[in-house]
Amino acid sequence: MSRLLPPLRRAARALLLPLRTLELLSGAKSFLDHPLIGSPRLNRLGLHVARVRLADGLARWRRRRLAHRVRPDWREAFDRDGFVAIPEVIPAEAFPALRAAILSYQAPAREMRQGDAITRRMAIDPAMLAAIPALRALLERPDIVALMHYVAGFRTTPLHYIQTIVSHVDGNEPDPQEAFHADSFHASLKAWLFLNPVSEDEGPFTYVPGSHRFTPERLDWERRRSLADPKAIDRMSARGSPRVSREDRAAMKLAQPRALAVAGNTLVVADTVGFHARGASARSGERVEIWSYARRNPFLPWLGGDLLSLPGLAERRVGWLWALRDRFEKRIGQPWQPVGVRRPVSD
Repeated sequence: MSRLLPPLRRAARALLLPLRTLELLSGAKSFLDHPLIGSPRLNRLGLHVARVRLADGLARWRRRRLAHRVRPDWREAFDRDGFVAIPEVIPAEAFPALRAAILSYQAPAREMRQGDAITRRMAIDPAMLAAIPALRALLERPDIVALMHYVAGFRTTPLHYIQTIVSHVDGNEPDPQEAFHADSFHASLKAWLFLNPVSEDEGPFTYVPGSHRFTPERLDWERRRSLADPKAIDRMSARGSPRVSREDRAAMKLAQPRALAVAGNTLVVADTVGFHARGASARSGERVEIWSYARRNPFLPWLGGDLLSLPGLAERRVGWLWALRDRFEKRIGQPWQPVGVRRPVSD
């Protein structure tokens, strides 16, 4: 039987090759798990760099078609830096009531631990939107929707959560989010609307301005990283979320990172193909935000067509995703563990 296993494995790989080839035109990014994406021979021939260049060209093309709907000052800031920070995004007279409603709301929550930090999330679902109408109005505001579409590069509705970052919990493992990294090889959206002030020593969102652009230096770095042995580098880089060193950033002629110490009621929207990190926190504490995320297949040429963005479906997706991962936990994993009904901040 043992003699039959190698031929059977080779036959299985051959049968899967057409599917693996099609996955090259998707957001698949793991050098460790995908035989073509992680192929040294194909990457020496330019496979990874070709995927990066094509995805970037399509993202810029789609954004040009979405640009007219975005406030010019927001668009200019994003195009220059890769992120835009908008203070007092909610009228000052309306913000305290919305903040109080969110912080007092109770709902099922999930947590994931990374190093010495815990991330807690509550889905912004139909029940929360019905209980807090001002939250629905905020997420449907045309200027904010247009900005998120522009950064995502698609007319798609992000996944929305109430997110709490708990810093310096028990344990000595470092928080992997404190290392500068890109989320993938292509454009994607993340947004944070901070409900409390965040100082420079409280784990602020930190971004390398201009690092969302694929300059010749960035493309050379992408080529070199595609040739590294995925079994010899850190696991997150090998799985397609590359960590970047200070020396790498200098070689790419990038600006110094900018830590966004912000007041409450500040919205930050960023393309996380740029290098970013969670700043170091000097003390334990909890940071609460409205957190939004969108990432689609980067090789789609059209702007819309996302059926799950339709009203009535969009706000239910988080629950469906959690249920799907629960159902297939042994096969695909489920890092988000239920912790019961909670408020965003600890009692």
